[in-house]
Amino acid sequence: AIGENALVEMVKIILTLTDIGRFPDHDHLASYCGIAPRVRSSGTSVRSVRASRRGDARLKSLLIFSCNSLVRSSGRYGEYYRACRARGMGHGRALKAVARKRLRAIYAVMRDRVPYRE
Repeated sequence: AIGENALVEMVKIILTLTDIGRFPDHDHLASYCGIAPRVRSSGTSVRSVRASRRGDARLKSLLIFSCNSLVRSSGRYGEYYRACRARGMGHGRALKAVARKRLRAIYAVMRDRVPYRE
């Protein structure tokens, strides 16, 4: 599938660019990939706004591209996408939510050095 090929390519890029141990958690990896939300705060109010433009654009593109084909599936990523859309998220925001969910799985596989299981 297109999504799996893009995922394999993305993991290769991550492995060649970084040591997964330098990221304390998947949120830091998401920030590195450019899909973490940017937080704005002023006094006591804290808001999450659109995704930060920082990060590796190539990794972000590969991650979003691979998830774009997954959202049409009947698997867990497709179900998660539809649940996000049912909560009122737009396509782009729901797609980024799926990308973050998938990135958590990628991070766990790389950190624990275990094969991916659906």
